Amino acid sequence: MVMALNKLTVKEIVGRTLREFHSGQTIVLGTGIPEQLAVLSDPAAGFQFISENGVNGYISGSDGTDDFGLLNSTNGTVLGCPGSSVVSTEELAAMLRGGHVDFAVVEPSQIDINGSFTHWTTDKSNGIFAPGSALDLTHGCKRTIAIMPHQNAQGDSNIVQKCDGMVDGVSSVSMIVTDIAVLTVSDDGLKLDEVAPGWSVEDVRAMTGAPLMINENVKEIEFSQLAEPIKSKVSESGLDAVRDIVDGSAVMIDGFAGPGGMAHYLLVALRDHGAKELTIISNTAGIARVVNFGTPPGRLAIDHSILIENNQVRKAIASYPVSPSASRPSAFEIAYKQGDVELELVPQGTLAERLRAGGAGIGAFYTPTGAGTRIGEGKDSKIIDGKEFLLETGIRADYALIRGYKADTLGNVIYKGTSRNFNSVMAPAANITIVEVDEIVEPGELDPESIVTPGIYVNRVVKRPEDFSGYE
Repeated sequence: MVMALNKLTVKEIVGRTLREFHSGQTIVLGTGIPEQLAVLSDPAAGFQFISENGVNGYISGSDGTDDFGLLNSTNGTVLGCPGSSVVSTEELAAMLRGGHVDFAVVEPSQIDINGSFTHWTTDKSNGIFAPGSALDLTHGCKRTIAIMPHQNAQGDSNIVQKCDGMVDGVSSVSMIVTDIAVLTVSDDGLKLDEVAPGWSVEDVRAMTGAPLMINENVKEIEFSQLAEPIKSKVSESGLDAVRDIVDGSAVMIDGFAGPGGMAHYLLVALRDHGAKELTIISNTAGIARVVNFGTPPGRLAIDHSILIENNQVRKAIASYPVSPSASRPSAFEIAYKQGDVELELVPQGTLAERLRAGGAGIGAFYTPTGAGTRIGEGKDSKIIDGKEFLLETGIRADYALIRGYKADTLGNVIYKGTSRNFNSVMAPAANITIVEVDEIVEPGELDPESIVTPGIYVNRVVKRPEDFSGYE
């Protein structure tokens, strides 16, 4: 009886899976059946597929040449969508570990009641552990969906109480789409939510090698895609962009020393917004206001100082928090000497690496910088190859206010010259990244090869008014 029923085709499995995604979300596709999502999806659906080879935003297809510039997970040529960008393998791994990707879609050969799975590449490796990127895909993504046949070629269930061999992901899958059913994974086990047309709950139960809970509203699987318009990340104004920064937030603010690369418009907006008890994370704590970096006569540079002068800052994490001129102390120096603010001092390179680690989902790392100095006092250290290394932790913040040159409406950013400085490393390390730019363009107008900060890291984009000055 069961074997006479029609199982779903790959196209139908993919169709059901696509219903999980919404505009603005990002989905990394593993090898095997998951690659078909990029073949069968509506290019106008509003979400972006990510290739293991580093293409953010692609569809399957070829430009008709032999140029292997854009590849999918199995080295097939693909086409970038408007608003696509290209990253290295290291950057892709950082996106995954750092929790920046909404979904991973994988094809296990076997999955158990806890959502642990053995990837098909490991299963076919004749006893040699061969996870490829399967481990990376499922460690950091907000949700992992498994798509697979319900049974193997021998008629045994691919869904079991415990995987037979090595697993590539531990309790990482939250949803399973097979050729006969849709199941969810919870702490209580597997729940049957949907069945293929013509199939009953008992039919599915009979083909499953693990206990099933049954959703009281179990329904028939649907396949139509849910089309949604592509969402723009553009904010109406600086004040609108910083509207939800609350008292006590940690805020990254770019800028090397002078005004170059600093989000002046957003800083003024944050001052006007008025959030207090802020922790600011930056290379300096505001010295452009007291040092003449080409400041016009009678004007003052806009920098971190405007927040300190407005009594909005509780603490600074910085590498150069003082003015180079003892006769012209910065607002932060004055506040620090009065006991109004706290300071965590971090070497400049270590600060950059702590930011990178925070954005890449790395909890801590060892560095030789600062060993044997005041910086190393009280820190854990380790001797590696005869040299002392300090243990430093990654830094994340609630918000990052960064400055770009151009951005598209999806949040992809390019910079101009050395104004890039800390901007690009701060963007991935914040829960909400807001970028201020001179020009906003439509998706596809930026060269994918020139994009430095992919839109996956950016939540809001605001245009700096043409008549706005970085001085007041």
